[in-house]
Amino acid sequence: MQQQFRFERVLTVREREEKEAEEHFKDSIESFEQTARKLYHLLKKKETMEESQSAYIQNGVAVQTLRHSQQFLVNIEKSIAYQQKLVMEARSAMQWHEQKLKERQIEVKKYKKIKEKDQVKYLDLQKKLDGKIMDELSVIQFMSKRSR
Repeated sequence: MQQQFRFERVLTVREREEKEAEEHFKDSIESFEQTARKLYHLLKKKETMEESQSAYIQNGVAVQTLRHSQQFLVNIEKSIAYQQKLVMEARSAMQWHEQKLKERQIEVKKYKKIKEKDQVKYLDLQKKLDGKIMDELSVIQFMSKRSR
């Protein structure tokens, strides 16, 4: 006879919620990595522009070209500031999803622990019942031999 766990439906729901939380966490990690990569590329572009601007100054170049590269640097810095803000938001979302995943995992572990304890109790009860049945059979067998 199979034991029916009293919180089976709840455990199933919690496990599904845990999987969903894990998917959301993975998505948030991907989002964070993507925004961090964009920031890295912008910083790399800024570094390259600063190096080329430094080379322009050393080699002597038209003022108009310097203004143009300076304006480009200003625009890159604005983009960097915006991207840094996005990275912070993505990191925050990732940490929030991580926390939710941990909470879901704890919930699932609680119900699995309850299930394990119930299983142990059920097996102990089955052993006791089997012992009683064996005792009764022994008594019946003894009584049938004695009455002969």
